[in-house]
Amino acid sequence: MAHPADTKPAIVHCSPFMVFRPTDFSLAAWRRRDWLMLAGASLAGLPVWAQSGAATLPLAQSLPDELARALKSKQPLIVMVSLEGCVFCRQARQSHLSPLQKAGTAIVQVDMRQNQPVLDFAGKLTTHDQLTRLWKVSITPTLLFFGPGGKEVAERMEGAYQPDFYGPYLEDRIAQGRKAL
Repeated sequence: MAHPADTKPAIVHCSPFMVFRPTDFSLAAWRRRDWLMLAGASLAGLPVWAQSGAATLPLAQSLPDELARALKSKQPLIVMVSLEGCVFCRQARQSHLSPLQKAGTAIVQVDMRQNQPVLDFAGKLTTHDQLTRLWKVSITPTLLFFGPGGKEVAERMEGAYQPDFYGPYLEDRIAQGRKAL
């Protein structure tokens, strides 16, 4: 019977270290070229690891105030529901949401399973986790688009989309939100 590490995985989204048996790492078993290829492949991911915590969004603290600022700019308030450790949340934040927020789009983050205090749209003190339950969010990332009165003004974006399509879907939802204002 073949060792599981001798078979190729159906989808490879990991570093080469996750594919080999621990016994495969002895110097005697590897030629110099093999070690260099393995080292190069593992180092190729370093820029991504180095940037993993770089993109952040402001945490929601007072939804009425944040919504008022968004509406003053004639745009919906975008709320990203995130989960600590969510790879897709990090990708959406880094590739799309953080650049939009830095360009002036009103975006805040609510963290699922966190007891961070926040004022809801009615001005009542609650937590991030309670908001996600109230909004019936069960998957991350989820983007919600709020307009006057804290009402959703565009279709939610739930989960991870194909990277090539995330931007266009996001632009479409923002346009829907602006049109509904």
